[in-house]
Amino acid sequence: MSFPNIYTHRKVAEAKAKSCDICYKPSSSVLITPDNKDWFYICPAHLKDPGFCTPKIDQAAIEARKKRELEEEIERVKKEYEERQKQKKNKEKKKEEEAKGEAKSGDDKSKDDDKADEDKRQKVPEKTEPSRSGASTSPAAEEEEPRVFELKSTFYNRRLSKKRQAEIARRNFETMQDPKFFPSVPKGFP
Repeated sequence: MSFPNIYTHRKVAEAKAKSCDICYKPSSSVLITPDNKDWFYICPAHLKDPGFCTPKIDQAAIEARKKRELEEEIERVKKEYEERQKQKKNKEKKKEEEAKGEAKSGDDKSKDDDKADEDKRQKVPEKTEPSRSGASTSPAAEEEEPRVFELKSTFYNRRLSKKRQAEIARRNFETMQDPKFFPSVPKGFP
């Protein structure tokens, strides 16, 4: 019964926290193999210990995330550029209208002022949009921690032996439940 020495770090609910396999303190972090054959609770501090495990860095995932972030940045810059171009066009139109509008009455000027106020109100949510995109990048910063680990040989061998012992104990229990395991009572006279 062997399994790969690749463990993925997962979090469970605080209510489901159990004792760490190393120090026996309550922990909500779990290391689990990809095929779910082995798992155990571990403190996050142990994951940073170079004597316990080493992080496995997935270069393809890092490159894909950087590419995705770059594309998001490009889209954000394009939107900002388009907004600035619209604002420029609006300013040019206003200047042309003002040049033509000197002949307009005072009522028309008040309507233009109302339109300008509405434009300013619409611009406020647009300015808060970059902060939203900044908030979307903060979870990516949380994901900077490595999620895949490889245990050191001593700890991995300990996990293997623990699984073997559990398998042997299970087989022994099943064998003892079989009625043919024990000798039968003699039926004849001695």
